[in-house]
This record gives sequence, C-alpha cells and structure tokens, in this order.
Amino acid sequence: MAASRDGTAGVHGHRTADESLLDDEQAMLGNDPGGMLRATASAGAQVRESAALAAETDLTMLEDEGRPRAVVVAGIGTAGLTGSILATVAGPRCPVPIIGHRSAGVPGWVGAADVVIAVSASGRSPEALAAADAAARRGARLVAIGNPDSELQAMAERARAPFIQVPRRAPARASLWGLTVPVLFAGRALGLVKLAEADIAETAIRLDADAERCRPGAESFVNPAKALALGLAGSIPIVWGSSPLATVAARRFADTLAANARYPVMAGALGEAGRGRVGLLDGVFGGLAESSRDIFADDEDDDAPGQTRLRLVLMRDGGLNPEDEADEPVAVEERRADAVQTLAERRGVRCDVITAEGGSTLERLASIVAVPDFASLYLALAHGLDPMAVPAISEMKELSNPLPEALS
Repeated sequence: MAASRDGTAGVHGHRTADESLLDDEQAMLGNDPGGMLRATASAGAQVRESAALAAETDLTMLEDEGRPRAVVVAGIGTAGLTGSILATVAGPRCPVPIIGHRSAGVPGWVGAADVVIAVSASGRSPEALAAADAAARRGARLVAIGNPDSELQAMAERARAPFIQVPRRAPARASLWGLTVPVLFAGRALGLVKLAEADIAETAIRLDADAERCRPGAESFVNPAKALALGLAGSIPIVWGSSPLATVAARRFADTLAANARYPVMAGALGEAGRGRVGLLDGVFGGLAESSRDIFADDEDDDAPGQTRLRLVLMRDGGLNPEDEADEPVAVEERRADAVQTLAERRGVRCDVITAEGGSTLERLASIVAVPDFASLYLALAHGLDPMAVPAISEMKELSNPLPEALS
C-alpha cells in the first residue's frame, strides 16, 4: 500500500493509486464520511423525487403566456450544466435559443419576451439570486429551482414566479438529476421539449441498474466504474464526446474528475478537438511517451515518476433517429469517433469507450453519465482522498469573499 501523505493544507492521501483500497467495502465507506457514494447511488431516486415535486408545481403561467423569444438557464457548476442538458434534450430543431449563463445577472438583452430559469442547489448562490433579481426587474418570466425555504424561494415568491423545490444534497455536484428534471419540466411547459412519463421512468430504472453494477461491494473485474477509475489512475485524462449529448456527458465527467479525484482533465466536443487538440495524441504525454515505454515492463511501472501519460475516454452516441435533421449527420460523428480511436491505437494511447444506450435522449444521457460519476469517486478513494472534502474550494471562498466592514 502506498504511503499516505498529509498536505500542508490538510489534504490527506497518496500520490499513487492503490487498487487494494477498492477491495475493502467497509474501508471505502469509512473514507467517504460525507456519503458521496450513497448520494451518487441515489440518482434514480432523485429523478423520481424531483419529477414528483415538479409535477406538484403550478407551471400554467409558462404554458399560458406561450413561447418565449429565448430561454436563459442561470446557474454555476452543476446547476449551470442543466442548461446544456435542456438544450440537448430540446434538440437542434428547438425553435427557441436556450442559453446557459454562468455568471451573475442575465445577458443585457433579456426582457419581457424571455424566460429566465434560475437554478441553485442551495438556493443561495449569488449567480442564481442575481439572475432571479434581474429577471424580475426586467419583466421576464422567471422560474426558480432550488432548496426549499431558501433565499431563492423567497425571491421567487416576491416575484410571484413558480418555484420548484429540490431537497438539498451537499455538495451540489451530487444533485445533478435533482436539478435537471425540474429544468426539463419547465422546458416542457414552454413547449420546447417532449418529456414523456415513460422517459422519466426508464431513465430512473437505468440509473438504478448502473448504481447496482457500480456498487462498492462489486469487485473491480465486474464493476465498470472501478475498472475505469483504475485505468485512469496516474494519467492525464482527455474526455471527448462524439455528439452534443455525448459532449455534455464528457464535460460532466471532467467536472467530477476535477472536483472528486482532483485530476487535471481536458474535455470537449470531438469535432472541435479534431481541428487541433487531437494533436495531443502525438505529444510528450501521448505518442512520444508511449514510444519510449518498455513493452515488457509491468503496467504498474506506468505510474512511476516522469511516466505520466494521456488516457483517452471517448463518449460515443449514435443518436436515436439518424434520419432526423441535426447540426451534423450521425454518420459524420461516427466516422470521426472511429478515426480518433484508430489514431489512439496507432500511437499506443489507451482509450476507454463509453457508448450511449436507451430509448430517449434523457435515458441515453444517463447511460453515459452514471458509470463515470462513480469512477470519479473510486479514483479519489484509490488515492486515499475524501471525495467530498475539497479544502481548496473552502479556502478559495474564504480568500475571494470580501471581509465584513468591521474586520477590513
């Protein structure tokens, strides 16, 4: 077992991932005092719970006033990702632009013809609060989503706007599905997305099934999340999505790898990567590093100092209806994905492929988010890290927030 180190900022863990740490279920749970594994396993329950709460909210105001000029989804972090999910589920034929806004306030052009969806797991993020305030002042229709009995709910009530409550799960990154489903319900009320009850039920069932496959007690050779985590250990991950839906999943994986496992990671759309960033496969952490590797050496030697290499994770999505109009034909996306896999193989860069499955866009997204979510946690635990406690985040808030006037 690798020696544990205590960093100067109270960071506990070790530089090299230890596979044996993932074989002891009780030890893993003990190293996860915040219950991130349990919270991630609740994804299916989140879908059902948030759908029930959203269904209880009166959204007739949105339906009665008709289609808006534009929809702005305002939030930061995981809340901000819900805007990308709404746009993806709405699809390329959506008649209204859906814009994610990840800073305070709203874009300058927002007015009475628009809808603002302010999202905050805690109900008190400055970005969501500022967006809700700006929407109310400009006469835009407002929908607020967040923790009940929060400042965001009070602001929505003052504006006589619908508020969809989402029970708090800390940290916010554990609430992806709890935040996403209410945003989709708002989009459905506006006539922008088709969201059948069967889609919600099947998505929840798939998330439940993936939680069972990725449970802590399942050994690495049958647990896809543990296997993915151990494959990524000691590497520099690059996560590319072959389609808009797969790119949302890729960016989600990058967020969780950074926050939970503290790994540097690059993520984005494969189409954009093919115009320049695919050159990383030739670089000092890609083909050049692999060409100097001793093919007879043990895989464990790859974790030695100076031997850091790229690890490619490719999110693939063949789409539901290849005949439908899209930003780019599915055949083009598939050829591009095949090409990058071939490039990686020729250079010796290892590649994990995660392929979307399911009968709806929402279920397909869930199918390529669930296992990576667990993998980010197992990678943290293999390094002896608590996936919830991130001292740098707390310190960043302390250092960047202004001091009270009495103390300044």
